Amino acid sequence: MWTRMKAIMKQQKGFTLVELLTVIAILGIIVAIAVPTIGNIIGESEEDAHEANVQLIENAAKLAAVSEGESDTSYSLNDLVENGYLESIPEDVGDYTYDGEHTVSISGSVAEYDEYSD
Repeated sequence: MWTRMKAIMKQQKGFTLVELLTVIAILGIIVAIAVPTIGNIIGESEEDAHEANVQLIENAAKLAAVSEGESDTSYSLNDLVENGYLESIPEDVGDYTYDGEHTVSISGSVAEYDEYSD
């Protein structure tokens, strides 16, 4: 009798409820770990892109100041684009916006981008 039941059980194919619940629980744990990590990566990459854009803008302003022989001046992003020091105003990244009226102040060899100026 037992051998007959074992033979019948071996013929059945599929997963048991316990096996399915175990897989679902494991997937839930993986998702719980992965979602916050991915969110942090996206936030950090937006911040890194903003820092790179600010550095690009400040370097363009430094180049403009050196080319024009100025040491204490300021440039708007529109000025830098019009005079060919920037190809275009950078595209907005996440919460950071780049308005053409924002200014970059040059003092000696130090440039400071003011993203809140108008």
